[in-house]
Parts: sequence; C-alpha cells; structure tokens
Amino acid sequence: MTSSPAPLLPAPQVAGRVLDAQLHLLDRQVLDHDGVPVTTVDDLELSGPAVDVEIEPGTAAPVVTALLTGAVLGTRIFGGRPPSSRLIRIPWKDVAEVGVVLRLGIGGERLDAGWVERWVRDKIIARIPGGRHDPR
Repeated sequence: MTSSPAPLLPAPQVAGRVLDAQLHLLDRQVLDHDGVPVTTVDDLELSGPAVDVEIEPGTAAPVVTALLTGAVLGTRIFGGRPPSSRLIRIPWKDVAEVGVVLRLGIGGERLDAGWVERWVRDKIIARIPGGRHDPR
C-alpha cells in the first residue's frame, strides 16, 4: 500500500522581486554608479537557516544579504571553496539595479572588490603605449 504525498500549498506572495540566483546574479558583472566595472559576482550570502538544519514548514525564504567576490579561480579549477576571509563582501543594500549587469548605488573606488582591475589598469595597461589614452 502506498500513501500519496500531501498536496502542495500555493507559493506565498512575496514583497519585492523574486530572482533566480544562478540566472540573475552569479557570474554577472558589477558596475559602480558611474558605470565603471568593479568585479563579478562569485557567490552570495543569504539570510536564513544554517546549513544542515531542518527547515520547518512556514519558514520564511532566504534573502540575499550580500554579493561575494574574490579570488575563486583556483577553487573553480581544482574544486573546494575559498576561505570566507578571502571573499570581499558587497552589501545587498548597495545594489541599485539588477539587469544584464548589476549596478551599484555607490562608487567602486570605495570597495576592495575592484583592486585587481585597478592594479591591472595602473601597473600593466598604463605602461602599454597609448594605454593611458581614453579613446572616447
């Protein structure tokens, strides 16, 4: 004798926008309020229950609290996870728009997330003949 599962309840109405993290957030480029590239999104920080904890019915859905970025290339190639101390945290409250790219409501110079791009710009690109010239 088999028992049928309990019927699914309709999804609750949500205040705000529902995003598919993999589709709308991960690996997206992040631009500051001036449209200058800052970084790409490598991971997300979520509110909600801890990992490996039973989720009770009626528990609120997790909410994105921050974008995480950092040196993750090695872990993508070889597997594993970078230590959280190596990830740079961009609070979700600083995200102004989610589209093809993520736009921040703040300047990128304030964030440590763009240090690699600034270093490449200042130490490598600037030394190439014409590298300091803005083609606009």
